[in-house]
Amino acid sequence: MFKVERIDHLGVAVTNIDEAMSFWGDALGMKLDFKETVEEQKTTTGFIPCENSWVELLESTTPDGPVGKYIEKNGEGIQHVAFKVDNIDQALADLDAAGVRLIDKVARKGAGGARIAFLHPKATRGILLELCEHK
Repeated sequence: MFKVERIDHLGVAVTNIDEAMSFWGDALGMKLDFKETVEEQKTTTGFIPCENSWVELLESTTPDGPVGKYIEKNGEGIQHVAFKVDNIDQALADLDAAGVRLIDKVARKGAGGARIAFLHPKATRGILLELCEHK
C-alpha cells in the first residue's frame, strides 16, 4: 500500500505568472523560486516555496491547453491539490484496483523532474487531485 506523505503543492491557474507575482510577491512577500515550461502539458509553471510545500502558478502556453481551458471555464484560481506519495506506481495500482477513476493510469513527467498523475474530479468529490513523486 502506498503512503501519502504530505501536501506537495497547490496548483493555481493564472493568465500570467509575472503579473500574478504582483500579489504573491508584493503583497505576501513570497519569492518565485523557478519557472519551467512543460511542453507536454502546454503549461509554464512557476514555483513559490512555502515551508515544506509549494504554490505552483500555472500559465497556459496555448489557449487549448488544460490550464487555458480551465481559466476559460472557471477563471483564475486553485486548479488542483497535489499530494506527495512515496511510490506513485504503487499508488496508481492501488487506486485503480479500488475502482478509483484515474485520469492517468501511468505516471508522466511533471515540472521539476517529478513523476505525476491525476485522479478524476468525479472520484474525489469535485477536486482535481495530483499525485507526485520526486526522485
